[in-house]
Amino acid sequence: GSLCLTQVPRHVIMSSEPKTIDVKMTIQIDEKTSGDVVLEVHPEWAPIGAERFIALVKDNFFTDCRFHRVISGFMCQFGIAGDPKHYASWAKQKLKDDPVKVSNLRGHMSFATSGPNARSTQLFINFVDNKGLDPQGFAPLAKVKEGMDVIDKIYAGYTGENKPNQMNVKQFGNAYLKNFPKLSYIVSAKVVE
Repeated sequence: GSLCLTQVPRHVIMSSEPKTIDVKMTIQIDEKTSGDVVLEVHPEWAPIGAERFIALVKDNFFTDCRFHRVISGFMCQFGIAGDPKHYASWAKQKLKDDPVKVSNLRGHMSFATSGPNARSTQLFINFVDNKGLDPQGFAPLAKVKEGMDVIDKIYAGYTGENKPNQMNVKQFGNAYLKNFPKLSYIVSAKVVE
């Protein structure tokens, strides 16, 4: 007999939906407080960036990683490993840019970059809608699915002259960042199987 569409199991029809990958991060906000964040990674938004982020997670790159650049009302940036050797091994592997397919809305995560085709390990999560970043080529690859309240509490008090120097962070890692004891950091990041 001919197969009527209503007889096909729903999951077969829906299988064309893009696959997402969840990454669970435990974040130490301050000495007393930690919280969990679930990032929903969307390879169809930015395939090259998504693949790199998952590879970094699987390499435990983000363990003990500080949110070293945090600007209230804008975004929080992370992705320089605590161990400078670990950072250097990935940082020289630059990525080709992904075209921007979705906007830098609140809770969306993109790679930071220093120019065209220069993404490596640093990412940021938008605190607010930052659509002005879209024409600059920042391509979101994930969004906060759970725990945006945790992201909103990430320490943003080191500003101006008092903020960490990125060159020093890259060169000395967490040994240098001990000078900034209030920085929030990632305890662990794991792909949710």
